[in-house]
Amino acid sequence: MYADPIAALVAGHVDSATVLPDGTMSADAPMQGGVLPGSFNPLHKGHESLAEVASDILKAQVSYELSVANVDKPPLEEAEVRARVAQFKGKRPIVLTGVPVFFKKARILPGCTFVIGWDTAVRIVNPRYYDGQELKLLLALEEMRSLGCSFLVAGRADSEGFHTVSEVEVPADFKDMFREVPESAFRSDISSTDLRLSGKPPG
Repeated sequence: MYADPIAALVAGHVDSATVLPDGTMSADAPMQGGVLPGSFNPLHKGHESLAEVASDILKAQVSYELSVANVDKPPLEEAEVRARVAQFKGKRPIVLTGVPVFFKKARILPGCTFVIGWDTAVRIVNPRYYDGQELKLLLALEEMRSLGCSFLVAGRADSEGFHTVSEVEVPADFKDMFREVPESAFRSDISSTDLRLSGKPPG
């Protein structure tokens, strides 16, 4: 037996664990509306503002999503997972999963709209993340669409300027899955990495 759904999720016993703003937890609970994935190390105003704007656009609740697994890094330990979850107390629900890639997230969260940044959208349609195979990319997008999932994409700034979903090379048959968050509605140049390096609080 596990102490709670977080422990069960970290152990790989369940597919998801949802934590509500009041701390109530449930395992493998259905999720609707928008889902804003991230590492939340730390949670900052950019995340919170984007969740608010996305909720207005979608006219639905937006929850956060944290994967305890990562494509390029070791999995998070349970203590670290709990520390990150604690940031969301009194804010919005957060769902924990054990899958870092979006077509697997879609299997756990069917019908949801993933709220992402431009840089994440670029990775989602890059064949490099599908064993370098264009066919695998197309099959993954088709599966996500069949599961009722789509993407709401916020622009991102880098050294070359401000980038939007219109610049993302989405395969023609799947462009309808990617909607834009207007720059007039949301623009944040806050970086979690910069916050950690500066030592500033995430205000």
